[in-house]
Amino acid sequence: MSIKAVVLAAGKGTRMMSETNHMPKVLRQACGKPLLHYVLKALEFIPQEDTILVGGYMREAVFAAFPGYPQAVQDPQLGTGHAVMCAREHLKDFDGTVLVCYGDMPLLRREVYEGLLRFHAETGACCTMLSGTCEEYLPYGRVLRDENGDFLRIVEDRDCTPEQKAIRELNVGIYAFDCKALLESLDELKNNNAQKEYYLTDVPAILRDHGQRVAVYTAELNEQIIGVNTPEQLKMTEEHLCAR
Repeated sequence: MSIKAVVLAAGKGTRMMSETNHMPKVLRQACGKPLLHYVLKALEFIPQEDTILVGGYMREAVFAAFPGYPQAVQDPQLGTGHAVMCAREHLKDFDGTVLVCYGDMPLLRREVYEGLLRFHAETGACCTMLSGTCEEYLPYGRVLRDENGDFLRIVEDRDCTPEQKAIRELNVGIYAFDCKALLESLDELKNNNAQKEYYLTDVPAILRDHGQRVAVYTAELNEQIIGVNTPEQLKMTEEHLCAR
């Protein structure tokens, strides 16, 4: 199976900014290493030349800290779907599987990425999303399923009804896509939402509406799916990393 990874590393990390620290989120340190270091370490089973870094805020610093990776620029930052669009140049001639993941999720283990990709290959799905449960409340989208248990759509946390809020199966935001189908779906993304952004979470529903198979790889992930957005989450993440 031919695989390329797209690592989203453009975020500013506004909630973590201070008067003395303006570093981009993925370069924040945990146990003496940047958050992005742990993500790239877990992805080492994919060749470096096939692992694309999408940089935005202070991208020169991000790219300089991790040289040798193909680079894509997201400027301005208009959502996760837009971030993947910015990597199109590296994907346009590729006929294989694209893994999309985040540079601020350092706790996710290599075997989870490998399990997702293996499941994607076994099911023959056009898109396979990673979903998981976590004991701690996280403001992630919920995975909605139909009466047969098949994927229906993702509903963002802020758009959830009280009943949907109670769903424990969370969309982690990490996907395996058939590359050509992904690129075609990105062309159909709309930004008709409050943020005026293009969401990658809309792509599975677009594929499903076109009759393509969308699979869900579910795992008990707990702290592994914590993304670092606040000083508190950074502290919690560092504790887990150091405990390993």
